[in-house]
Amino acid sequence: MGELGQKLEGRVALVSGSGRGIGRALALKLAGDGARVVVNDLDADPAQEVAEEIKAMGGEVAVCAGSVTEDGFADSFVKTAMDTWGSVDIIVNNAGYTWDSVIQKMTDEQFDAIIDVHLKAPFQILRAAAEPIRVLAKTEAEKGGVHTRKVVNISSISGLYGNSGQVNYSSAKASLIGLTRALAKEWGRYNVTVNCVAFGLIHTRMTQAIEGEAPPTLDIGGNEVRVGVQPHMLQMMEQIIPLGRGGTPEDAANAVYLFCIPESDYVSGQIVVAGGGLLI
Repeated sequence: MGELGQKLEGRVALVSGSGRGIGRALALKLAGDGARVVVNDLDADPAQEVAEEIKAMGGEVAVCAGSVTEDGFADSFVKTAMDTWGSVDIIVNNAGYTWDSVIQKMTDEQFDAIIDVHLKAPFQILRAAAEPIRVLAKTEAEKGGVHTRKVVNISSISGLYGNSGQVNYSSAKASLIGLTRALAKEWGRYNVTVNCVAFGLIHTRMTQAIEGEAPPTLDIGGNEVRVGVQPHMLQMMEQIIPLGRGGTPEDAANAVYLFCIPESDYVSGQIVVAGGGLLI
């Protein structure tokens, strides 16, 4: 990763779902630019592995493992940052997964689970951060300083345009855009920018090619959730992406990073697609 940068030096960043994939890439990116990072993953081991990578870079890190949908998680996540470094400067709501079915086969449990992880959990994390951010902003204003904080929510082109078999995921990701735009208006007085990055096809374990008859699964709250994409579907998707390829976790992390740095301090309430030019 190279030597630590200075652009985000001293900033405290909370990144949910940062033990793997896009979240891991972003945690390393932010830490490499000087941020102190609270790493989170559903499982403790991946979170700790990323923490060790950050420490090896010379960065500062704390771990808050657990599901973002658990009761009390949001408060613990924010408390980890406040107890360790006394600030919350960047929040990235990245954690999530898909649990697909056509609507006639989708259960209430499937629908609610995806709404909970992609919409309710970000809402709860941001609500938990509201009072610390208000107090910090007031204290800084009294001292005559201006400190811009950042929120980046992660949506999807499925949230912008819908996707067959994903009424739950598309609904959650579309709603997250509404949350983003509402909070941009609500938190502007605290010098907080609130933006959203909508991903297209990004190559992670969620979008890996299915090999053989048995698709890979994730254990989510005792449920085996199928992940992966049929190889012919991946090939077709890549053919319609103007840049000719799906994105890497680093590509996705770089798009989020743009909303975390000082150069975007006057950009708020915006939705940017990181999809290689794919817009439908």
